[in-house]
Amino acid sequence: MTKTDVGPVPRLDFDPFAPDVRSDPADFQIALRRAGGLVYVPLHGIYATGRYAEVRAAFVDWQSFESSAGVGILNYKKQRQWREPSPLIEADPPYHDATRRVLSRILSPRALRVLRDRWFADAETLVDELAGRTSIDAVTAITRVFPLRVFPDAVGIGVEGRESLLPYGNHGMNTNGPRNDLVRAEEERIARIQPWIDAQCERSALSPGGFGAQIWAAADAWDITARQAALAVRSLLTAGVDTTVNGIASVLAAFSRFPDQWRRLREDPSLVRVAFDEAVRLESPVQSMCRTAVRNVAIGDAVVPAGEKLYLSIAAANRDPRRWTQPDVFDLTRDPSGQIGFGMGIHQCVGQHVARLEAEALLTALVRRVSSLEAAGPAVIKVNNTLRTWDSLPLRLQW
Repeated sequence: MTKTDVGPVPRLDFDPFAPDVRSDPADFQIALRRAGGLVYVPLHGIYATGRYAEVRAAFVDWQSFESSAGVGILNYKKQRQWREPSPLIEADPPYHDATRRVLSRILSPRALRVLRDRWFADAETLVDELAGRTSIDAVTAITRVFPLRVFPDAVGIGVEGRESLLPYGNHGMNTNGPRNDLVRAEEERIARIQPWIDAQCERSALSPGGFGAQIWAAADAWDITARQAALAVRSLLTAGVDTTVNGIASVLAAFSRFPDQWRRLREDPSLVRVAFDEAVRLESPVQSMCRTAVRNVAIGDAVVPAGEKLYLSIAAANRDPRRWTQPDVFDLTRDPSGQIGFGMGIHQCVGQHVARLEAEALLTALVRRVSSLEAAGPAVIKVNNTLRTWDSLPLRLQW
């Protein structure tokens, strides 16, 4: 079967990576879901799905849809990648398994308990610094501040150079799309940052007791190789900051659009974790991931041919009305536990508990002090090939 021999697969003449689509993806998501359970996107020569059941099933079926060929539209088995693949998200069993086991243990909810009091205290300190300010830009005042304070400390890297983590993570997510203007504009800068990132992954750069040192201890115990250890630390530095930054921005943006839900949270602060997961469902900080079919794989009555890329629209699936009632509404009475914003299956985000703990700390500190939270102006989206991210999020607060 060839790309032109697609049988009943409908064509979708949308560019999922066009700047206007990345800025406001709602029309694309609706068109993708309506077109069918599987569509062909001729502009990029890829297959795509945006329905909840199909996206979830593809994530779970790692035997049919591999990650080692890359989780973007480039096929790592045919095209040169910009850096050495991750042993976690760009790998399949059995190579994937050892690194996953190590990070799952280090980043488990039980292991994170030792950080809880410290992160909650850090969140209180940040909110104290903001107290009395009735108008803020949440991006510059909160979402890009708190994760860069607490997470690199937990990994065990120094303070100098941390400002490089966000552009590096942003570029990594951009490279999951085509080599368009977004990618080309950052390549020279990222080439300068890369040596610093690589240096932070080495044992000598990491403070004792942190996530990074624990990863290297696993290498000493022969659970993983030294190369896997360095790349696992790099995975934390690549995805551990920018996705959390955008996850926290997602929940604050949702509350600014639905201020009645802030009042609901004030009435019942125990809903902070529900609020974060519901915001991840609504906004999907990671909008999409790709897999590669290892053989001809049926999706409904259509087929993804062997060796072809399948674009999984997480954002479209998380708003699929087949799965969610009033999917475009931020609702703290909803059970969002089925959302797939962190992926699903063996490659489900290993750092999701870290993101949840950071968000819980911040929301708990804010909801105790801030009686109302509303939009103070239009939000500004930062265009990225994969992420839903904000350049500006003006908020009006009452203390």
